[in-house]
This record gives sequence, structure tokens and C-alpha cells, in this order.
Amino acid sequence: MSLTGTPFFVTAIALTAIAVVLPLAVWSKVRGPAVVRTFVRALMVVFAQVTAVAVVFVAVNRAEHFYASWGDLFGTGKYVTAAPDLGPDGLGGKKVEEAPKVKQQFQPVEGLGGRVQKTELDGKISGVKGDVMVWLPPQYDDPAYKDKKFPVVELIPGIPGTGKSWFQGVKAHEVLEPLMKSGKVQPFILVSPRAMLVGNGDTGCANIPGKVNADSWFSVDVRKMVVDNFRASEEARTWGVAGYSAGAYCAAKLAILHPDRYSAAVSLSGYNDPGQEPSSLVAQDPQLRTTHNLKNLLKAAPTPPAVSLWMSGAEQDGYLSGMDLKGLAQKPTAVHAEKVVGGHNLESWSKQLPQTFGWLSGIVKAP
Repeated sequence: MSLTGTPFFVTAIALTAIAVVLPLAVWSKVRGPAVVRTFVRALMVVFAQVTAVAVVFVAVNRAEHFYASWGDLFGTGKYVTAAPDLGPDGLGGKKVEEAPKVKQQFQPVEGLGGRVQKTELDGKISGVKGDVMVWLPPQYDDPAYKDKKFPVVELIPGIPGTGKSWFQGVKAHEVLEPLMKSGKVQPFILVSPRAMLVGNGDTGCANIPGKVNADSWFSVDVRKMVVDNFRASEEARTWGVAGYSAGAYCAAKLAILHPDRYSAAVSLSGYNDPGQEPSSLVAQDPQLRTTHNLKNLLKAAPTPPAVSLWMSGAEQDGYLSGMDLKGLAQKPTAVHAEKVVGGHNLESWSKQLPQTFGWLSGIVKAP
């Protein structure tokens, strides 16, 4: 039974109803010694509490899509098929332009309308195999644009979170579609890949030999798949990346590390120190935690990366991290720090989309 499916939700509601009615019906009818009666009644109370918590969890998860499956919830999903050492560029000596084209089959995503599509991608370079969701802008099927290529924004969710979180929770396509139709926001292809690759741990979008090549999954395999299947370009100036919470750290990190793949990043309630995410694999190693701190990555870059970063959030939830990076940035790196009123939640991030994608529209260009 699917974790996010209607049958499981209905079952949870039915069990909760039973848990409420059962004590009313049999509380005074329980027989036996006092210890037995006490134990049975305690079980009924516990059953009622557990089912009440369960139905709330299922309802929230269906709405926000933090966990897509039982494997995501219990950390048993298998998405890493190999994790060789791919070197500093994350390519392992391979050339993306020489690799065979990746042709995928897509299907609509339940509950999100026909424009959101999903595919299972077998990342040949990263060794990651996972789902990727793609939304095409309204202009994509317009005959006037039939020969046009479109810019792309890769969307990375927080932890826990799935690709669907950006569409069902943040409602990116619902917020941005009317803005694209009116011309206030450039028509972007939106791509949201799986981010939970190693149980419930946060990969920090890092390549960690022997564990996971998350960086190469996002910045190589997913990009190649999009270029091979849609009217998009591999040019860095046509690609942006955005994330919230742990995904915000990832977005800024990918842009800093790969100015040859991305021209801009949006960080919503992000951070510089990967140790701020308790489940971070990178933070488990003190040396990796230091080297993967965004401030240290920016300082260690051979030349200042030609990327623009938008970092927004409340004062202690993204804004000060942005100010720290802004103080370190040297041209052509540009950092915009924006203080916002709002919590660390999907609603707050959704409200920031018009402004942040308006900013992206001025930087990430159509091919």
C-alpha cells in the first residue's frame, strides 16, 4: 500500500475513528483482574494516540510530499548503484559530449496535472538511479516557440523532501506559470531530481567515493538528460539552480563549484556550514565539513567563479550566511543577500518565488 496513496490515507482515518469509538463502547465492559483491566484500557489509549499522530502525519505528507515511499520514510530505498572516485570535476575521465544520448520515457505525475512529468533516470556517470520530475513552461508547446530552446532551473528540495515537494508543497509551477504567461518571468524548464539518495541522510550534494556521487548526479547526469530530451542547451548561461533549506546549501554549492554548468543559484533559508544539517554525511568528517563550507569553497576557488547567488531568509536563517558570502565575493562573483519575514517552511519559500525567479530571469538567458 503506497505511503502517499488514497487507500492508506482512508485506512488511517478509519483506524483513528475506531480508536475513538472503541473506548466509548467497551471501557466499562472490560473484565478480569484490575491489572488486566488497566492494561487493556491503557492499550486503547495508546492505540488512539498512535492513530491520531499517524493520520496527521499521512495528511501532511500527502500535502507536502516529504517522503515519497516507505523506503524514503525508513531509509531503505536503494538509489546508489556505484560510487567510484570521479575526481575533482566529477566526470571520472569521461566526456559528456561524447556519451550516448539519454532518451527517457516520461509519464504524468498523479495530482499535479499533465505538465509535470516524471522519469526514472539511470545516471551513467554518477552511479545514481532515481526519479526526476520535469515541468515545461506554457510556451514550450506554442507553435511560435517550436524552434526555440529554453533556459532551465534545477530545483533541489530540503531533507526530508522529494522532487514532488517543489511542485506539491512549494507549488512552483502554480506560482510561476501565470508570471511566465504575462512575461514577468522568463519561461524556464523546471527540473527537480531526487535528493534523498542514501536513506534519510543529507548528501550535501557532494561526491563521496564509496558512498554516493550526488554532485555528479545533479550537475552532470540530470543536466545531460534534460538536454538530450528537451529543447535546452548545455551552456552554463542557460542554467540556474535553486533550493530551500538543505537544498539551498546544495544550490549555492553547485554554482560555486561549477560555473561551467550554472550561471546562477537561488538559496532560500540556506547556510554555509554543512554541519547545520544534522543528517549531513559531509559534516560527519571534520575535514570534509571544513572544505565543504561555502565560505571556504569560495576562498579556495582558483579564480572567482562567474556566478550570481541570491541568498534570502530570516536573519539567522539564510540572510547572515548570504552576507558572509557577499563579504568574501570578488568579481565576477556576485552575491545578493535578502532579509525576509517568514519562517523556515514551504509557504514562506513559495511566496519568494516571484521575486527570486524575476531575478533569475535577468541572469539565466535563453539559448
